[in-house]
Amino acid sequence: MIKKKSVLREWIESIVIAAALAIFLRTFFFQIYKIPTTSMVPTLQPGDKIFVSKLVYGPKVPFTSLRIKGVRKPLRGEVVVFIPPHDRKKAYIKRLIGMGGDSIFIEDGNIKLNGKIVVDPRIAKNNYLNQGKYGKENQEIAVAQGKYFFLGDNSKASLDGRFWGEVDEKDIMGKAIFIWWPPKRIGMIE
Repeated sequence: MIKKKSVLREWIESIVIAAALAIFLRTFFFQIYKIPTTSMVPTLQPGDKIFVSKLVYGPKVPFTSLRIKGVRKPLRGEVVVFIPPHDRKKAYIKRLIGMGGDSIFIEDGNIKLNGKIVVDPRIAKNNYLNQGKYGKENQEIAVAQGKYFFLGDNSKASLDGRFWGEVDEKDIMGKAIFIWWPPKRIGMIE
């Protein structure tokens, strides 16, 4: 004879399974963020809700320093979510400008990378200002191995690598893939 489960027990089991699945997906596959500032305007607007893939660069295993191997490492020009060195409690989103071994120079609003002006339209479209401890005029930024250097697209309103320097590879959280809200802004993030 088969025992029938109570309706309450079925509901509780369903909720527990759904919660476990949601936590698993959020930990290892993707996360959703809401953009709070103007630091990435025009690419991202305050209030945009974005989908961030953890699989591309590899998700971190909770409560450890381990990372599961991703599809690839971050590429220059991508919009990336990470934990900055100056504020370990918040995730930031900025554009990747430099990687280990790169030499970066901000001059006349342009980015010079290893002595050449960057022509990638995702980077070149922005006017970068000389500000902060690491972005002073006539100052070269040398990116150490295993580190990344990020800038906001809206340079005048961005607290970024010019102020706090490089980000460790272990602090990279994911690649910003697309905007899913508001409906008029739905689209891929370039």
